[in-house]
Amino acid sequence: MDAYAAVVLAGGAARRMGGVDKPARTVGGLPMRERVLAAVADAAPRILVGPPGPVPAGVRLTREDPPGGGPVAAAAAGLALLGPGTPVVALLAADLPLLTRAAVGKLLDHLDAGHDGACYVDADGRRQTLCGVWRVAPLRAALDRLATERTSGPDEAAPGPPDGGAGRAGGHPGSSVASLAGAPIRALLAGLRVREVPWAGGGPPPWFDCDTDEDVRRAEEWTR
Repeated sequence: MDAYAAVVLAGGAARRMGGVDKPARTVGGLPMRERVLAAVADAAPRILVGPPGPVPAGVRLTREDPPGGGPVAAAAAGLALLGPGTPVVALLAADLPLLTRAAVGKLLDHLDAGHDGACYVDADGRRQTLCGVWRVAPLRAALDRLATERTSGPDEAAPGPPDGGAGRAGGHPGSSVASLAGAPIRALLAGLRVREVPWAGGGPPPWFDCDTDEDVRRAEEWTR
């Protein structure tokens, strides 16, 4: 898999850190969001979804609607900036300071024709869904389906467009993603064919996220 885009989600509330800008916390001398963006340096485009602020060269910045609307709304905002021919997107949390290009490459290598996405699983078999890669067309269709369900209720929902075409959550003219605010990632991915990838590489797990000050300290130790 050569061509892919990357959407990095940096709009969380960081309640367990007192509401600070968590992705701006440094690990190994670099903000966590910049470490994640560096792990996908070969992606095009690279999109950061989060509050206004400086971004590395070549990175596009956008904001979820409404601000603080959660990871699904943020994913919709990021996908809205992808061209219609983009085949695959890495969808990543911005607080994964141990993510590497090799770890992203392993996910891309495991994304075969029989699956809509691939994400890491931890030692307990839990999916690390914000450390994964996804085919754009089925992901956009899932966003449309979820937006319809949350607006009309599941009994009235119509299927999303199968080819990733125009739809409310796909970021096309006339789209509206307000109904996606607060939606959980598991609801978005329900129905998608997901390849679960265990981490067997050397070093710490790439899906390690920093939700607390103690997590940041552990990540700092791993990067020394």
